[in-house]
Amino acid sequence: MSGNPKVIAIDGPAAAGKGTLAKRLAGHYGLALLDTGLLYRAVAKKVIDQGVDLSDPDQYREAAGDVARTLTTEDIEGQGLRNDEVAQAASKVSAIPTVRSALLDFQRDFAKHPPKGAKGAILDGRDIGTVVCPDADVKLFISASTEVRAKRRYKELQDRGLEAIYARVLEDMEERDARDMGRDASPLVPAEDALQIDTSDLDAEQAFTAALNYIQND
Repeated sequence: MSGNPKVIAIDGPAAAGKGTLAKRLAGHYGLALLDTGLLYRAVAKKVIDQGVDLSDPDQYREAAGDVARTLTTEDIEGQGLRNDEVAQAASKVSAIPTVRSALLDFQRDFAKHPPKGAKGAILDGRDIGTVVCPDADVKLFISASTEVRAKRRYKELQDRGLEAIYARVLEDMEERDARDMGRDASPLVPAEDALQIDTSDLDAEQAFTAALNYIQND
């Protein structure tokens, strides 16, 4: 690719390493970075804070749709978006078509008009290359085996001083993958023209090098 890419789309399941890669590439190319998962987490947290019963689909669908339509940049900079309760709820609300529709304009506007004078943007999520930015200059799909991703998440929780049981972490990840890949609205699948990088046996530096080589030689 001649010159720097303007828009890079990075998709993949949880704990595959796409967030780390997105940060590295954003720093390397001087691009604005949007972790689109935080949009859904912010919606989920607001729904939880409202006391909505997440076991009642009708309740959380309506509440999540209302929240998504009024979400602001400040909402995705709030505290408490990284805990497991919010993550699980985010996976549920992200399957709601009205939520995805409401947040689609937010993401596309970020890509077209990056903040702080950035010359381009990187969007990290699950349907960026397929739905949000199908015309992105570069599309990457980052994956790893479920077991490897569960081990990474388990270690992350331990490092944060949180109690965790590996079997439960694995089960939660399998359930989340099933929701993300099986939903009718924008399922998690690689774009046809995306470079797929399996990080099961790669560290962060190796994944970055693979992505950089692809972008520079594309």
